[in-house]
Amino acid sequence: MRRNFDPEANPNLETYTDPGLEQVVSRLSQRLERDTLIQQTTNHLRDLLQVDRVVLYYFYRQWKGQVTFESLSSSKFSIFGSTGPDQCFNGEYAAMYEAGRVRAIADIEIEPIHPCHREFLRSMRVRANLVVPILSHSELWGLLVAHHCQTSRSWLPSEIAAMQEGAERLAAAPSIQNS
Repeated sequence: MRRNFDPEANPNLETYTDPGLEQVVSRLSQRLERDTLIQQTTNHLRDLLQVDRVVLYYFYRQWKGQVTFESLSSSKFSIFGSTGPDQCFNGEYAAMYEAGRVRAIADIEIEPIHPCHREFLRSMRVRANLVVPILSHSELWGLLVAHHCQTSRSWLPSEIAAMQEGAERLAAAPSIQNS
């Protein structure tokens, strides 16, 4: 025989809460909040900039990362789960982004960039690239990246500022600062 618990029938019984379960629910809630914020930010920026793709490249350990969020103009531009070439992104580049470097490339075919970087961008069908760091507690948490795939593109100061504002909004979110 199964008994249903009715707290109103016995108000003297204390409700039991499992601290482990509370911790799991709290973490899930923070992740959902973080994921929603990131998706809203990437969608907003893609619409605003009218680009083919805006992605979040998240560093899961020192200078190792992958695309964990993307907003696309078409599913053919998906690079979800992609990782960067380790030989191209090293401590020297990371230090520049930790110092707040913003990199706007109008045309990867004429920009003086490292050959492995150019090949990596070509492999993702990128023609113009805008990269802004997401700094949490003064550490490089991730990169917010806009890709224009079909043609070259000069990035306007207002577009760069919009990407920086998006990165700052993400960095300031408690759900990101605590992750």
